[in-house]
Amino acid sequence: MIRSLPRSKSYTWGFHLYILLYFLFLFAPLVVTCVLAFNDSQFPSLPWKGFTVEWFTANLPKRVGIFNDANNLSAIWVSAETAFFVSILSTLVGTCAAFLFEQEDFPCKGFLYFLMLAPLVIPGVILGISILLAATSAGTFVDIHLGIDIPLLRPSFWLVVCGQFAFITTFVCLVVSARLKKFDPTLEEAALNLGANRFEVIWHITLKFLRPAIIGSGAVAFLMSFENFNTTLFLVGSETTLPINLYLQVRDGSTPVINAISFLLIVGTSMMAVANLYFGKKQES
Repeated sequence: MIRSLPRSKSYTWGFHLYILLYFLFLFAPLVVTCVLAFNDSQFPSLPWKGFTVEWFTANLPKRVGIFNDANNLSAIWVSAETAFFVSILSTLVGTCAAFLFEQEDFPCKGFLYFLMLAPLVIPGVILGISILLAATSAGTFVDIHLGIDIPLLRPSFWLVVCGQFAFITTFVCLVVSARLKKFDPTLEEAALNLGANRFEVIWHITLKFLRPAIIGSGAVAFLMSFENFNTTLFLVGSETTLPINLYLQVRDGSTPVINAISFLLIVGTSMMAVANLYFGKKQES
Protein backbone atom coordinates (compact mmCIF):
# COMPACT_ATOMS: atom_id res chain seq x y z
CA MET A 1 0.00 0.00 0.00
CA ILE A 2 1.38 3.41 -1.03
CA ARG A 3 1.35 5.66 2.05
CA SER A 4 0.55 8.82 0.07
CA LEU A 5 -2.73 7.39 -1.26
CA PRO A 6 -5.93 8.28 0.62
CA ARG A 7 -7.32 5.60 2.94
CA SER A 8 -10.95 4.85 3.59
CA LYS A 9 -12.37 4.63 7.12
CA SER A 10 -12.98 0.92 6.69
CA TYR A 11 -9.33 0.35 5.80
CA THR A 12 -8.15 2.41 8.78
CA TRP A 13 -10.47 0.58 11.19
CA GLY A 14 -9.47 -2.79 9.74
CA PHE A 15 -5.78 -1.95 10.00
CA HIS A 16 -6.05 -0.91 13.66
CA LEU A 17 -8.20 -3.96 14.44
CA TYR A 18 -5.58 -6.22 12.89
CA ILE A 19 -2.81 -4.62 14.98
CA LEU A 20 -4.92 -4.96 18.13
CA LEU A 21 -5.77 -8.62 17.52
CA TYR A 22 -2.20 -9.47 16.59
CA PHE A 23 -0.68 -8.08 19.79
CA LEU A 24 -3.56 -9.45 21.86
CA PHE A 25 -2.87 -12.92 20.48
CA LEU A 26 0.85 -12.43 21.10
CA PHE A 27 0.81 -11.08 24.65
CA ALA A 28 -2.48 -12.21 26.22
CA PRO A 29 -1.15 -15.68 27.22
CA LEU A 30 1.91 -14.06 28.80
CA VAL A 31 -0.23 -11.61 30.77
CA VAL A 32 -2.52 -14.40 31.99
CA THR A 33 0.48 -16.46 33.10
CA CYS A 34 1.97 -13.51 34.99
CA VAL A 35 -1.34 -12.75 36.72
CA LEU A 36 -1.90 -16.36 37.75
CA ALA A 37 1.55 -16.41 39.35
CA PHE A 38 -0.07 -14.38 42.15
CA ASN A 39 -3.26 -16.47 42.37
CA ASP A 40 -3.99 -17.87 45.84
CA SER A 41 -4.98 -21.29 44.49
CA GLN A 42 -3.49 -24.77 44.46
CA PHE A 43 -4.02 -25.04 40.71
CA PRO A 44 -2.13 -23.12 37.98
CA SER A 45 -5.34 -21.88 36.35
CA LEU A 46 -8.53 -19.93 36.91
CA PRO A 47 -10.69 -19.16 38.87
CA TRP A 48 -9.05 -16.31 40.74
CA LYS A 49 -8.86 -17.01 44.50
CA GLY A 50 -7.12 -13.86 45.67
CA PHE A 51 -3.69 -12.22 45.62
CA THR A 52 -0.64 -13.90 47.15
CA VAL A 53 3.15 -13.98 46.78
CA GLU A 54 3.49 -17.36 48.46
CA TRP A 55 4.29 -19.07 45.13
CA PHE A 56 7.54 -17.11 45.26
CA THR A 57 8.41 -17.10 48.97
CA ALA A 58 6.42 -19.77 50.84
CA ASN A 59 8.02 -22.78 52.50
CA LEU A 60 4.98 -24.66 53.81
CA PRO A 61 4.14 -28.38 53.74
CA LYS A 62 1.54 -27.95 50.97
CA ARG A 63 2.88 -24.81 49.33
CA VAL A 64 6.53 -24.30 48.36
CA GLY A 65 7.53 -21.12 46.52
CA ILE A 66 10.11 -21.00 43.78
CA PHE A 67 12.76 -19.43 46.03
CA ASN A 68 12.52 -22.46 48.34
CA ASP A 69 12.05 -25.12 45.64
CA ALA A 70 15.38 -26.93 45.46
CA ASN A 71 14.34 -28.99 42.43
CA ASN A 72 13.40 -26.04 40.24
CA LEU A 73 16.28 -23.88 41.48
CA SER A 74 18.69 -26.65 40.54
CA ALA A 75 17.10 -26.88 37.08
CA ILE A 76 17.40 -23.10 36.63
CA TRP A 77 21.06 -23.26 37.55
CA VAL A 78 21.70 -26.12 35.11
CA SER A 79 19.95 -24.19 32.32
CA ALA A 80 21.94 -21.04 33.11
CA GLU A 81 25.20 -22.97 33.21
CA THR A 82 24.39 -24.70 29.92
CA ALA A 83 23.41 -21.42 28.29
CA PHE A 84 26.62 -19.77 29.50
CA PHE A 85 28.90 -22.34 27.89
CA VAL A 86 26.79 -22.57 24.73
CA SER A 87 26.68 -18.81 24.25
CA ILE A 88 30.45 -18.43 24.79
CA LEU A 89 31.34 -21.26 22.41
CA SER A 90 28.74 -20.25 19.83
CA THR A 91 29.85 -16.61 19.86
CA LEU A 92 33.52 -17.48 19.43
CA VAL A 93 33.05 -20.11 16.72
CA GLY A 94 30.21 -18.25 14.99
CA THR A 95 32.25 -15.04 14.76
CA CYS A 96 35.24 -16.91 13.35
CA ALA A 97 32.95 -18.63 10.84
CA ALA A 98 31.55 -15.26 9.78
CA PHE A 99 35.10 -14.01 9.08
CA LEU A 100 35.82 -17.19 7.15
CA PHE A 101 32.78 -17.04 4.88
CA GLU A 102 32.77 -13.27 4.36
CA GLN A 103 36.46 -12.47 3.95
CA GLU A 104 38.08 -15.61 2.57
CA ASP A 105 37.83 -17.53 -0.70
CA PHE A 106 38.44 -21.27 -0.65
CA PRO A 107 37.28 -24.39 -2.54
CA CYS A 108 33.72 -25.62 -1.95
CA LYS A 109 32.83 -22.44 -0.06
CA GLY A 110 29.20 -22.48 -1.22
CA PHE A 111 28.76 -26.16 -0.32
CA LEU A 112 30.28 -25.69 3.15
CA TYR A 113 28.07 -22.64 3.71
CA PHE A 114 25.05 -24.79 2.85
CA LEU A 115 26.19 -27.43 5.35
CA MET A 116 26.54 -24.74 8.00
CA LEU A 117 22.91 -23.73 7.46
CA ALA A 118 21.63 -27.32 7.65
CA PRO A 119 21.16 -27.41 11.48
CA LEU A 120 18.72 -24.49 11.23
CA VAL A 121 16.36 -26.31 8.87
CA ILE A 122 16.62 -29.73 10.52
CA PRO A 123 13.89 -30.18 13.18
CA GLY A 124 15.25 -30.06 16.71
CA VAL A 125 13.84 -33.51 17.47
CA ILE A 126 15.70 -35.05 14.53
CA LEU A 127 18.87 -33.19 15.47
CA GLY A 128 18.66 -34.40 19.06
CA ILE A 129 18.02 -38.01 18.07
CA SER A 130 20.86 -37.94 15.53
CA ILE A 131 23.38 -36.55 18.01
CA LEU A 132 22.24 -39.05 20.66
CA LEU A 133 22.59 -42.05 18.32
CA ALA A 134 25.94 -40.88 16.99
CA ALA A 135 27.34 -40.22 20.47
CA THR A 136 26.08 -43.45 22.05
CA SER A 137 27.23 -45.53 19.08
CA ALA A 138 30.70 -44.00 19.24
CA GLY A 139 30.80 -44.42 23.01
CA THR A 140 29.80 -48.08 22.79
CA PHE A 141 32.41 -48.76 20.09
CA VAL A 142 35.20 -47.13 22.12
CA ASP A 143 34.12 -48.91 25.30
CA ILE A 144 33.99 -52.35 23.65
CA HIS A 145 37.17 -52.16 21.57
CA LEU A 146 39.37 -49.92 23.72
CA GLY A 147 37.86 -50.34 27.16
CA ILE A 148 37.58 -46.58 27.63
CA ASP A 149 34.43 -44.98 29.03
CA ILE A 150 33.95 -41.44 27.69
CA PRO A 151 31.22 -39.58 29.67
CA LEU A 152 30.79 -37.05 26.85
CA LEU A 153 29.45 -39.80 24.59
CA ARG A 154 26.40 -40.55 26.71
CA PRO A 155 23.47 -38.34 27.81
CA SER A 156 25.00 -35.72 30.06
CA PHE A 157 25.48 -32.01 30.65
CA TRP A 158 28.26 -31.67 28.09
CA LEU A 159 26.36 -33.60 25.43
CA VAL A 160 23.53 -31.08 25.84
CA VAL A 161 26.08 -28.28 25.38
CA CYS A 162 27.40 -29.92 22.21
CA GLY A 163 23.90 -30.52 20.86
CA GLN A 164 22.77 -26.93 21.36
CA PHE A 165 26.09 -25.59 20.12
CA ALA A 166 25.54 -27.47 16.84
CA PHE A 167 22.70 -25.20 15.70
CA ILE A 168 23.04 -22.02 17.79
CA THR A 169 26.48 -21.37 16.28
CA THR A 170 24.86 -21.09 12.86
CA PHE A 171 22.53 -18.36 14.12
CA VAL A 172 25.45 -16.37 15.57
CA CYS A 173 27.35 -16.72 12.30
CA LEU A 174 24.42 -15.36 10.28
CA VAL A 175 23.96 -12.34 12.57
CA VAL A 176 27.66 -11.44 12.58
CA SER A 177 27.90 -12.04 8.82
CA ALA A 178 25.04 -9.62 8.19
CA ARG A 179 26.92 -6.96 10.16
CA LEU A 180 30.23 -7.80 8.50
CA LYS A 181 28.73 -7.24 5.03
CA LYS A 182 28.35 -3.55 5.95
CA PHE A 183 31.99 -3.20 6.96
CA ASP A 184 34.20 -0.95 4.83
CA PRO A 185 37.47 -2.85 4.15
CA THR A 186 39.29 0.39 3.36
CA LEU A 187 39.37 1.06 7.11
CA GLU A 188 41.54 -2.02 7.56
CA GLU A 189 43.74 -1.02 4.64
CA ALA A 190 44.25 2.45 6.10
CA ALA A 191 45.21 0.99 9.49
CA LEU A 192 47.69 -1.41 7.86
CA ASN A 193 49.24 1.47 5.89
CA LEU A 194 49.67 3.41 9.14
CA GLY A 195 51.75 0.58 10.63
CA ALA A 196 49.23 -1.56 12.50
CA ASN A 197 49.62 -5.33 12.31
CA ARG A 198 46.81 -7.71 11.39
CA PHE A 199 45.89 -8.52 15.00
CA GLU A 200 45.67 -4.83 15.96
CA VAL A 201 43.46 -4.12 12.93
CA ILE A 202 41.05 -6.90 13.82
CA TRP A 203 40.98 -6.02 17.53
CA HIS A 204 40.67 -2.23 17.33
CA ILE A 205 38.71 -1.78 14.10
CA THR A 206 36.90 -4.88 12.85
CA LEU A 207 35.77 -6.31 16.17
CA LYS A 208 34.84 -2.85 17.43
CA PHE A 209 32.58 -2.45 14.41
CA LEU A 210 31.11 -5.93 15.01
CA ARG A 211 30.63 -5.44 18.75
CA PRO A 212 26.84 -4.74 18.64
CA ALA A 213 26.23 -7.84 16.50
CA ILE A 214 28.49 -10.03 18.66
CA ILE A 215 26.89 -8.90 21.93
CA GLY A 216 23.38 -9.17 20.49
CA SER A 217 23.89 -12.61 18.98
CA GLY A 218 25.56 -13.79 22.20
CA ALA A 219 22.57 -12.64 24.25
CA VAL A 220 20.12 -14.32 21.89
CA ALA A 221 22.27 -17.48 21.91
CA PHE A 222 22.04 -17.52 25.71
CA LEU A 223 18.24 -17.24 25.59
CA MET A 224 17.94 -19.86 22.82
CA SER A 225 20.00 -22.29 24.86
CA PHE A 226 18.18 -21.53 28.12
CA GLU A 227 14.73 -22.27 26.67
CA ASN A 228 15.65 -25.09 24.28
CA PHE A 229 13.52 -28.20 24.69
CA ASN A 230 13.41 -30.34 21.54
CA THR A 231 17.11 -31.08 21.20
CA THR A 232 17.83 -31.09 24.93
CA LEU A 233 15.11 -33.67 25.65
CA PHE A 234 17.14 -36.44 23.97
CA LEU A 235 20.56 -35.46 25.28
CA VAL A 236 19.90 -34.58 28.91
CA GLY A 237 21.26 -36.81 31.64
CA SER A 238 20.61 -36.78 35.37
CA GLU A 239 20.93 -32.98 35.50
CA THR A 240 17.71 -31.74 33.91
CA THR A 241 17.36 -28.25 32.50
CA LEU A 242 14.45 -25.99 33.39
CA PRO A 243 12.33 -26.63 30.23
CA ILE A 244 12.63 -30.40 30.75
CA ASN A 245 11.85 -30.06 34.45
CA LEU A 246 8.77 -27.92 33.75
CA TYR A 247 7.57 -30.41 31.16
CA LEU A 248 7.79 -33.23 33.68
CA GLN A 249 5.88 -31.17 36.26
CA VAL A 250 3.12 -30.18 33.83
CA ARG A 251 2.75 -33.76 32.66
CA ASP A 252 2.38 -35.10 36.20
CA GLY A 253 0.35 -32.16 37.54
CA SER A 254 1.77 -29.18 39.36
CA THR A 255 1.01 -25.97 41.26
CA PRO A 256 1.14 -22.27 40.29
CA VAL A 257 4.87 -22.36 41.02
CA ILE A 258 5.13 -22.96 37.26
CA ASN A 259 3.45 -19.62 36.70
CA ALA A 260 5.86 -18.02 39.18
CA ILE A 261 8.82 -19.42 37.25
CA SER A 262 7.32 -18.20 33.98
CA PHE A 263 6.80 -14.75 35.48
CA LEU A 264 10.45 -14.51 36.52
CA LEU A 265 11.63 -15.72 33.11
CA ILE A 266 9.39 -13.25 31.25
CA VAL A 267 10.63 -10.36 33.39
CA GLY A 268 14.25 -11.48 33.13
CA THR A 269 14.28 -11.99 29.37
CA SER A 270 12.42 -8.72 28.82
CA MET A 271 15.03 -6.86 30.86
CA MET A 272 17.81 -8.52 28.88
CA ALA A 273 16.15 -7.60 25.59
CA VAL A 274 15.66 -3.98 26.63
CA ALA A 275 19.25 -3.72 27.90
CA ASN A 276 20.60 -5.28 24.70
CA LEU A 277 18.54 -2.88 22.59
CA TYR A 278 19.63 0.12 24.64
CA PHE A 279 23.34 -0.65 24.60
CA GLY A 280 23.18 -1.65 20.94
CA LYS A 281 21.72 1.72 19.97
CA LYS A 282 24.19 3.48 22.25
CA GLN A 283 27.12 1.80 20.53
CA GLU A 284 25.65 2.54 17.12
CA SER A 285 25.40 6.23 17.96
